Amino acid sequence: MRASSCSVYAQFRSKGACHMEFQDKLLKCVDCGAEFVFTAGEQLFFYDKQFKNEPKRCKPCKSKRVATLGAPATMPAPSFARVETRTVCSQCGKETTVPFKPTQGRPVFCRECFQQRRTTAATA
Repeated sequence: MRASSCSVYAQFRSKGACHMEFQDKLLKCVDCGAEFVFTAGEQLFFYDKQFKNEPKRCKPCKSKRVATLGAPATMPAPSFARVETRTVCSQCGKETTVPFKPTQGRPVFCRECFQQRRTTAATA
């Protein structure tokens, strides 16, 4: 959300009321040298997220850098290491891989047997 005026007030409660005022700032891009506006709304966002540093790059250079590094433009969702475990299907005996670590005493099925059991359970 962008502020329509050039200043934004941040209010928070911590042993009384405190006021901070943010005003649009002109910054210089470290990549292309162009000046860009660090808006009061963006400053409020940085303040809320407790970011310590101001942006160093204009939006086009930041987008270009993100594309070059292969990182997503938005905040990445936390990724979990995907476990691939080799095992033998409990139904047909075929060797297969499953995306989890099997627990002892529970059957493990290959893709085909799993799908077959799933469709059988759905019609029953």
